[in-house]
This record gives sequence, C-alpha cells and structure tokens, in this order.
Amino acid sequence: MGAPSVRAPELRGRAWLNTGGRDLSLAALRGRIVVLDFWTFCCVNCLHVLDELRPLEERYADVLVVVGVHSPKFAHERDPAAVAAAVERYGVTHPVLDDPDLITWGRYAAKAWPTLAVVDPAGRLVATMAGEGHAEGLARLVDELVAVHGAQGTLRRGDGPYVPPPPAATTLRFPGKAVATPDGGFLVSDTARHRIVGLAADGETVTRVIGDGTAGHADGPADAARFREPQGLCALPADRAAALGYDLVVADTVNHRLRAVRLADGAVWTLAGTGRQWRAGTAAPPDAGAEASTLDLSSPWDVAWYQDRIIVAMAGIHQLWWYDPDSGRAGVYAGTTVEALRDGPLPDVWLAQPSGLAPSPDGTRLWLVDSETSALRYVADGALHTVVGQGLFDFGHADGPAGQALLQHPLGLCPMPDGTVLVADTYNGAVRRYDPATDTVDTVDTGLAEPSDVLVAADGAVVVVESAAHRLTRLAATPAPGAAHDTRHRTERPATPVAAGTVTLRVVFTPAPGQKLDDAYGPPTRLEITASPAALLLDGAGVGTDLHRQLTLNPDVPGGVLQVVAQAATCDADAAHAACHLVRQDWGVPVRVDGDGEREVALILRGIDDPGGG
Repeated sequence: MGAPSVRAPELRGRAWLNTGGRDLSLAALRGRIVVLDFWTFCCVNCLHVLDELRPLEERYADVLVVVGVHSPKFAHERDPAAVAAAVERYGVTHPVLDDPDLITWGRYAAKAWPTLAVVDPAGRLVATMAGEGHAEGLARLVDELVAVHGAQGTLRRGDGPYVPPPPAATTLRFPGKAVATPDGGFLVSDTARHRIVGLAADGETVTRVIGDGTAGHADGPADAARFREPQGLCALPADRAAALGYDLVVADTVNHRLRAVRLADGAVWTLAGTGRQWRAGTAAPPDAGAEASTLDLSSPWDVAWYQDRIIVAMAGIHQLWWYDPDSGRAGVYAGTTVEALRDGPLPDVWLAQPSGLAPSPDGTRLWLVDSETSALRYVADGALHTVVGQGLFDFGHADGPAGQALLQHPLGLCPMPDGTVLVADTYNGAVRRYDPATDTVDTVDTGLAEPSDVLVAADGAVVVVESAAHRLTRLAATPAPGAAHDTRHRTERPATPVAAGTVTLRVVFTPAPGQKLDDAYGPPTRLEITASPAALLLDGAGVGTDLHRQLTLNPDVPGGVLQVVAQAATCDADAAHAACHLVRQDWGVPVRVDGDGEREVALILRGIDDPGGG
C-alpha cells in the first residue's frame, strides 16, 4: 500500500477571506479532498497556479476544496487590506487563509512559491508539489483519492465553503497600465474588468470602451472583443500605425497573447500567441524567431516600441521577447528563464518577473523594472545594466546613492525628457526618481495605493495609475523630492541555517501518478546551482544531471542565496503513445552560514506518496 502518510497540520493564520467571516479548519473539511495552495500575490508563478486550479475546482466541485494560504514575501504583502485586494484582483474563488507570520507555511515545510499540498478525506497529507504545471498530476491523484475513499465510505460530497464578496462599484477596477492620447485623454487597461477604457483629459470621464468586459479571448469589434486581465499598452508611432493598420498593442496577460487594436473603430485581433502558456519542455524559446501566431507566450506584462520592434516583458518566464510587426515573427530578446539578477551581453542575462518597459525619449535605452528583484535596469548597446536592485530578497524604501537605494516590487516607470526616470514603486505606495547625472534615487510622492504605472499626459503633467485605488492620479509636471527614506528589508521567509564546509543539496522528485522518468533522450534530470554572492560557494556550482550535489560553503561569507534550477523529464507509463512531460522549478534559497547549521538542504520538485498508503 505504499509508505504511511502523516496527519496534516491544522491551519493557523490571521484571518480568513472568501468564507463569509467564518473560520475554517481541517476537521470541518474532513471527508473532502483539500488542496492547500501556498501563494503570495507578487509571484507570477503563483498566479499561473490559480489559473491551473480553476478547471479542477469546477470539475471536482463536489469533492475538492482548494484553500489558498497567503504566505508573504514582501513587507507590503503582510498588509491585510492588500491581501484582500489581491484576492479580488486575481479573481480567487476559494477560501484564503491570511498567514502573514508564515505559521502554516512552516508547519507544511514549504520552501518555494508556489507550493501545493494535498490532504485526503481522512485528514492525511498525501502529496506536496512545488512550482507550476501540476494540473494533470493533481487530476489523476484526485481521481485515485475519490476511488479509494469512495469505496471506504470516507468521501463526503457537497457544496464547498466559498462565499463570494459583494461586487464593487467603481469606474475602473485594478487598472494596470495607461498611455496618453494626443487629444489629452488616456487609454487604460482596466485589468480586473477585462477591457480597455478611454478616459477624457480629467482622467475620470469614460469616452470609449473596447472589450465586452467578460474574461475570455475573442477578436472582433469593440463591443464583442474579449481580453483576460490585460496589462501593458503600447501606442505605435503614427507612421508605423498607418502602415500596419492598427494603433495599439495590448499585453493580454492571462490569455498569453499580444493583441492589436485599431482605434478608428475599436476592432481587435490577435498578433501573437496560441493562448497556451509556454512551459519548459514544450518547446525551446525561439532565439532566432518564429511565426508569432504559433508560439506559446507566458504572462506578457508590458510592451514597448524600441528599435523598430515591440519588446515584450514576458513576466511568466523572466525574459524579454521581441515581436516584429512587419514579418509577424517573435523571439527571445533577453533572459534565460532563470529567475535572478545578472547583467551582461544579451541574451545571456537573468531577469526576475520584468513588469514595466519604457524607452528613453532619445531611443538609446530601454528602461525596465524587474519586480521580483525590486530593480531598475536598462538595455543599451546590446547589454543589460542594473542601476538599482540587489537581488531577490533585498527590498525596502531607501533613498540616496543608486547602488544602496532600495525599491519594493516596482511595476511601472517613465523616462523623462530631462534624463531622469520616474518609477512606480508599487509595494512602497510611492513614486521614486532615479537621476543618472548624480546616480541617486529620491522619493517624489508617497501614500499611493499600489501605483502600477507612470506616464506623462499631453499637457506635461505626471499621471500615476493608482491601481488599488482604481483611478488615475495627477502629480505636478515636475514633482519635487519629499522627505528622504531609509527603510530596508530582507525577505519575510527565514533563511535556512547551513553549516560551513560540506553540505548536501538534494532535490526530491517522484513522478506524478501514471508517469515515469523518461531517459529516451539522455539523462532525465538536470540540476543547476549558482550562488549570490558567488563567493558563498567554494565548490559545487554549475550544471549536472544528478538531483543531489555536495556543496562547499565559504566560512568567511555569512550568508546569501543559493539559486537552484531543477528539472525532470517524464513520460506516461504503459501507454502506446506516451506523452512527454517536463517538470522545472527555480528556487532562490536564502541561507545563513552557521556552525550548528544543517548539513543537508532538501527541496521538493514534486513528491507524491501513494494515496492509498497509511
């Protein structure tokens, strides 16, 4: 019957959302299959998992209960109002436990965002899975649990505990990005209402709506087209728009597509993307380019016109892509899909959820914000450079020299005519300014509700997309600096104490039900390890085919981050035409070198116990 499973720890946190004010417990859910989704709202991979779980929630509605456990990375994500806003923003339709102190996270030994844990109807923990792409394995596991516990009489069917919140009445709902129009107005991605909205110069009066407001994908006229959580907008240069026959490119984020909009009549059509999310193992990202309509994209978050092409912030796989509107082809511009911070010649650089793009007024630089490293970066002369940002786990609100300044999960930016760059410092609720002339950062406004974009209106005023306040907000044409700030944070996730000297890093992998390791094309597993700072590792960095490795940590370095990328190839077992699968997960593991620390670090790529065990 397999190895015995363990009793699932009880759920503890600050508060429950989407339950109508009722607290939940595993005891109350006994008889149901429970999937705990450990997520944090900054994490695009967590958002992918929310989308992967939706069909399962519908298919198994009478036996399966998904419970989100919100486990924050950034300081802002501990704010209960921000958590509640995120639950609405991303259309979460299951109960959510707000766990700001990572109590339940720790009880389930989660080490990565996202992590899924499966509890059977008898209250036993039978599976844990890190990363995304587990929908098929989950479905097979649920089928097995239904069969086993249905036969034992321990399965309880019925309605779930989800209680939807009351609908809100605002003109916009969690707008993402905006562009100014020549008539003084604005076009705004009304993200949570799945449409593009035109506003007059007052930033409030609606002048047009493109999209019927229903989440989905449909090309056609303005009143019938459909988007799904659109974010970035790019207004093409007038001459190029006239030649191409469309004026606006939309990053249709959750549809994993780029869309074209002709403003004369509001017609919408698809430029790039199949609608499938790109995953490692399905196809290599096209370095040399391919027909854009045949490519899988992954959460395109922003778009910008740079050097006669559209550059796409492909947040879901930590890359920048290019799209050539003349040839209709697209390919990788920068990034390897490793989530970290590394500069250098393109494309062999590391990014971490790039979420905002904007070219400098003279067109020589492409500025970007890398939200997960809280970084301000730019591309020039074929290389990527970082001016603000120190890594995945360093963030805060600190002004001063750019090399010491800190941001907190920025999502937008606006290069100004005077050479400075304004940054929508989202989780600090601020607008920040980087001055290349002095290489310094200051704060020009605070008290904003998750600003997600900054732009200059036709009259020269600075306008902020204040996403969590559901509005556009005007600042002065030249905002003056405010009071200096110096607040610094490390990740809310505790560092793992590890011993100096030799440490074993082990990635635990068990194929999903019905699958086996696939060695038809060589070794089925791969492990890549680097460290930040690099001096943390005296030995053990690099790429290999074993999922365990001996590392030698430097006793003279107090700590840092182990960057681990693991993957495993599997195929369907006992099938005439076996489908191939590839599971991949990135971890940034904060560690603290301690004489009494652990001699082994274990990470779970995918671990599934026999559901009949115990």
